[in-house]
Amino acid sequence: MNELATIFSYPVILIGSPIVLHMALSISTLMLFLLLWGLSFLLAWFIIRRNFYRRVEHEVNERLDQAMKVKEKSIRIRTGFDTESVSHSIDGTPKMISRKYKSVTVLFADIQGFTKIVEHLNPEKLIDELDRFFLQFDMLVEKYRIEKIKTIGDAYMAAGGLPEKNSTHAIEVVLVAFEIQKYMLKLQEEQRHEHEDFWELRIGIHTGPVISGKVGRNKASPDIWGDTVNIASRMESSGVAGEINITGATYQQVKDFFICEYRGKMPIKYKGEIDMYFIRGIIPELSEEEMGKEPNALFAIRLQQIRFNDLEEAVLERLSHDLPKNIYYHNYKHTQDVVTQVEIIARGEGVTEEELLLLKTAALMHDTGFLISYDDHEAKSIELSRDILTRFHYSSNQINQIIQLIEVTKPKAKPTNKLQAILKDADLDYLGRLDFIHLSDNLYKELMEFNGKMTPHEWTKKQFDFFSKHRYHTKTARKMRQINKEKQMEKLREMMEIHLMEQ
Repeated sequence: MNELATIFSYPVILIGSPIVLHMALSISTLMLFLLLWGLSFLLAWFIIRRNFYRRVEHEVNERLDQAMKVKEKSIRIRTGFDTESVSHSIDGTPKMISRKYKSVTVLFADIQGFTKIVEHLNPEKLIDELDRFFLQFDMLVEKYRIEKIKTIGDAYMAAGGLPEKNSTHAIEVVLVAFEIQKYMLKLQEEQRHEHEDFWELRIGIHTGPVISGKVGRNKASPDIWGDTVNIASRMESSGVAGEINITGATYQQVKDFFICEYRGKMPIKYKGEIDMYFIRGIIPELSEEEMGKEPNALFAIRLQQIRFNDLEEAVLERLSHDLPKNIYYHNYKHTQDVVTQVEIIARGEGVTEEELLLLKTAALMHDTGFLISYDDHEAKSIELSRDILTRFHYSSNQINQIIQLIEVTKPKAKPTNKLQAILKDADLDYLGRLDFIHLSDNLYKELMEFNGKMTPHEWTKKQFDFFSKHRYHTKTARKMRQINKEKQMEKLREMMEIHLMEQ
């Protein structure tokens, strides 16, 4: 028993020994340390992860905010110069939203002798034929971005110049009329070949003011009202099958693109007599074929030049109203100057009509990015250009060329072709202008607002250094500005000496 008791007493002795107690304490401390270290690691990991997601969320929100700003400015540029709209309601009737348009071109197309056709044609075939016609008309209207208004029986009504204002609507509506008549002629040939009866179409067109709006909650598309609609209808009814009958108002809008034959006057109630013209074809210079029914590439460029006027009006209005007041130099006046100078230099350098269009568009858009942010404004200008120019019918190839031109307006960018050289010289045209000092002061004030502090002496020296290295790239710019630029450089030298004396 004593031996057994001795054996069982060993663990108690070991546990109670100082060595074992020290080891147990060390292990507990280590485990506590590891636990605390693990908790601190997890806490740090959670903090890092939280900060990372916050940063990502912030960057995403910032990008979305910038994208929304680009979209907002794009929409305002495209629609901000549109005609005013008013809304009113009448007791007991749905609310009507109406918009006034100063200039819209209305087209009426109607099948000649439709009443007699209905009398002897199978109803199902009649409906099928009308569906086929109007489906084709819808495709043509969509192609030229004309608004289909409605069909009433055998009459088809469309309008150009709404819902977004533009100055090319009369030309585009006449092009739609051409294609409609071309389709009808093709159909007539097929029906003659099959010894079937064929239908002939009268088309009437008039340009003038209208009111557009939707009546009723379920109205899907807008309707239009006014004397312009009535006169367009009269042009159709007084026309001739196979012809496009237009008024004198439309003639004034399209005479530089189409051959028009005067056919006399039409008395209109409360309006007096209105001149009428038949459209005979496209001007030979702008046509692909002798018959003058197909527009060529030059026709498209001339049409885009008119669209550019709309774009210019919209962009300058936004720059005038939306730019921050402390942008003293890169304002709408600077953009106007660059557009003007780019045309002067471009004509001196003998560019084509399309090249001139691309240059003027790049000059107009190159500083629109200031509407969104001051820093890296060229990138914002490019974003706006991509969105806006497609709405003004610029092709993807043209937009890419315009973007490359905008890129060269960056301070350190070097032109690699003639068009880039022209825009670069136009953008820095102020260096050789008589009002250079005034413009330079405005640029200095602007930089002080956005890029920190610089003494007048430091600014003058910076300008002088820039003058010393700068060279105009085109012969036209050197001829116009080089002599005066050297005079401005002398003024800067004198100003530097004055600043040194004052110090």
